[in-house]
Amino acid sequence: QIQLLESGGGLVQAGGSLRLSCAASGVTFSDYHIAWFRQAPGEEREFVGGVSRTGSTTYYADSVKGRFTVTRDNAKNTLDLQMNSLIPEDTAVYYCATKYLGLLTPRQSGYSYWGQGTQVTVSR
Repeated sequence: QIQLLESGGGLVQAGGSLRLSCAASGVTFSDYHIAWFRQAPGEEREFVGGVSRTGSTTYYADSVKGRFTVTRDNAKNTLDLQMNSLIPEDTAVYYCATKYLGLLTPRQSGYSYWGQGTQVTVSR
């Protein structure tokens, strides 16, 4: 079975930064689009940002555009999320997920494999 493992979450003050990482195993990493989603307490899971198979296309939610950056390293089978200028509304469990068919999209139903999530908490 393939596995996605997120790391790097923690508690930071508003205005600070975090870098999350997702490590993939058991999969040909470059065959998949890969993206970050998040789920805040009491809220629906939402798309954050993603990158296409070869890294040629990136796509970000408007709420994080200009603050967050996704990067992939196909040689290392990793996906990173650099999070800057954090605000309390960014508090959520962050997940990485992969998509095989079709295009890179923000629709979570197209992503078939998910990590366990890592908690990000932004204090005031």
